[in-house]
Amino acid sequence: MSKTLAILIGLGPFIGWGLFPTIASKFGGKPTNQILGATMGTFIFAVIFTMIGRMMGFITIPGGMAFFLCMLSGFGWGFGQTFLFQSFTHVGSSIAMPISTALQLIVTALWGVIALGNWPGWSHKLIGMLCLLVIILGATMTSWKEHKTAQGSKQLRAALICVFIAVIGQWLYSAAPQAANVTNGANAFFPQAIGMVLTAIVYALFQVKKHNFFKDKVSYVQIIAGFFFAFGTLTYLVSANKSVNGLATAFVLLQASVVLATLTGIYFLHQHKTSKEMTITVIGLVLIVGATTVTAFL
Repeated sequence: MSKTLAILIGLGPFIGWGLFPTIASKFGGKPTNQILGATMGTFIFAVIFTMIGRMMGFITIPGGMAFFLCMLSGFGWGFGQTFLFQSFTHVGSSIAMPISTALQLIVTALWGVIALGNWPGWSHKLIGMLCLLVIILGATMTSWKEHKTAQGSKQLRAALICVFIAVIGQWLYSAAPQAANVTNGANAFFPQAIGMVLTAIVYALFQVKKHNFFKDKVSYVQIIAGFFFAFGTLTYLVSANKSVNGLATAFVLLQASVVLATLTGIYFLHQHKTSKEMTITVIGLVLIVGATTVTAFL
């Protein structure tokens, strides 16, 4: 594969995951509308991709416990993303996304060290821990407010609670396929999508007495947002292959999507920041991506 094509594939997650939160927020609706539509879009995308992949012989759907664990991974994403959408209602995606990304990186890195034996040797662990501190600093900077108000502080606290709960599901999304030992990530895509859409459907059904989200037009408009998420996920799985970009490079390009998500949230969703806040936010984003790059190659 040519280097140019590999880079283009690597930019898929940057575009898909970077635009996903902004598009979902732009289409509007409540978090339940957003998660319902996004998971339906992901499921449709996964069904088409899996049908093509099976016909061409490069997709094998895992069976037994592996299938269940991949579905559990999808449940984790659906659970986490529901709370992440909730956080958007408090502070907007331009603040919630960098914090969420930082927490995901920290939890994933610590899980890798404790359970998977990553960062061998004290020098790797020391550099890795310093990088995690830099990531925390970067996330803190993106949420900095020049003019603090009691209402603003209350909204930020509410958003942080949602993000901290969300990271539990996001960790499960990453960890479950590793437990399933699915070597080809693309094989996990279909059962993950099943877990995602079932989670959203059950969540919406529990609320149907108060409001029937299945009747809302915006729930189905949000399917388009789901296509962006699915595109980002699929291109990441391809990009992580050794013959394309490799796991480390693909991971860095994926995490860089937080830059696009934050900036599009500011400019297209008009999530206002003062000039000082914007400067601090950009520096924070650079710190997050820079520290992530270092941890990817440890």
